[in-house]
Amino acid sequence: MDRLQFFTPVRISHGQKNPAEEIDSVAEAMEFLRKWPTGRRGPVYQCAVNCCSAALTGRMSAEEARKAFTGFARITRLLDDDMALPLGGENIDSVHALRR
Repeated sequence: MDRLQFFTPVRISHGQKNPAEEIDSVAEAMEFLRKWPTGRRGPVYQCAVNCCSAALTGRMSAEEARKAFTGFARITRLLDDDMALPLGGENIDSVHALRR
């Protein structure tokens, strides 16, 4: 398994009539974040970008970056309903911890 691959993909929902998009890796998460509208880029967005950048350079694990990206998706209400509940102890506190 590639060190930048997520153990579990992050499912992004684009509305009920559209199929969910699965983000499987740090590179895919970063690509998604690069396309995010400039006017909607706040601190949670920046945290996700910082964590993905750190994972790409080996300063953070892919799973830590996944947690930050999942937090971004949850807060922006893009996280698919199937993933809305925290898994494996993942919660908003872990996302805030990654901002430090």
